[in-house]
Amino acid sequence: MSHPAIAEDNVAVITGGASGIGFAAAAAFARTGMKVCIADVDQGRLAEAAAKLSPSGGAADVMMFAVDVSKADGVTELERAVRERFGGTDILMNNAGIQPGSTLFAEPDNWQRIIDVNMWGIINGSRIFAPNMIARGKPGLIINTGSKQGITTPPGDPAYNVSKAGVKAFTEALQHELRNAKDCRITAHLLIPGFVFTGLTAKGSTEKPAGAWTPEQTIEFMLTRLEAGDFYILCPDNDVPRALDEKRMIWAAGDIIENRPPLSRWHPDFADAFARFVKGD
Repeated sequence: MSHPAIAEDNVAVITGGASGIGFAAAAAFARTGMKVCIADVDQGRLAEAAAKLSPSGGAADVMMFAVDVSKADGVTELERAVRERFGGTDILMNNAGIQPGSTLFAEPDNWQRIIDVNMWGIINGSRIFAPNMIARGKPGLIINTGSKQGITTPPGDPAYNVSKAGVKAFTEALQHELRNAKDCRITAHLLIPGFVFTGLTAKGSTEKPAGAWTPEQTIEFMLTRLEAGDFYILCPDNDVPRALDEKRMIWAAGDIIENRPPLSRWHPDFADAFARFVKGD
């Protein structure tokens, strides 16, 4: 039995919905008979995606909306447009994200844009949509797409890590707020994908790496875990099982508890200790 918010004629709004994980989610919701709004910054990709979705439920049940989620005014217009078209929102998936790359002391424009889209986009969506979702008095979901990089913060792309660490902290606070709000039937969830083959990760490649999941596999896993009531939806992939993810996250937390250097997993003095920890020695 699926989550009660995933039901025929209910409404799902997905940002970053024109491709990748967002489009896979929109297609899955449409197949259940839901009304779907895909929001994205690219009008051309939106039109292509909407055309693909329309056979699932008919053009009348598919809406597209061009928006920059980093701008609160634009997200406010999106929320209003969905209410005018469909009456309200039952599922909000704040999924829009970018990863142009970053280094610590360069690419200031990349830093600003990454944090604006990846973190502020999710804050804007949640804060703007949640009050009217709560007021509907119906079961509902807010699903925010995070990243394992926001938990273990590996070296190589600090702006992305900072943005996704913010998503984790914000979504935890959001769920705490929702569960303590009177008569609220909305729950928040943190989607933590594994290695997924999307336009964000492909880097120009057209062939899926063997270790990657497809967006469809990721959404299938997400739906299963939503049904189970998980807040942290920690996705494996074809290379990394959950057990290894858990050990990496435990080790990262252990840097604080054991007073090790930060990111000790990548520190030469701790490489052997981490390897032994993973093996269970």
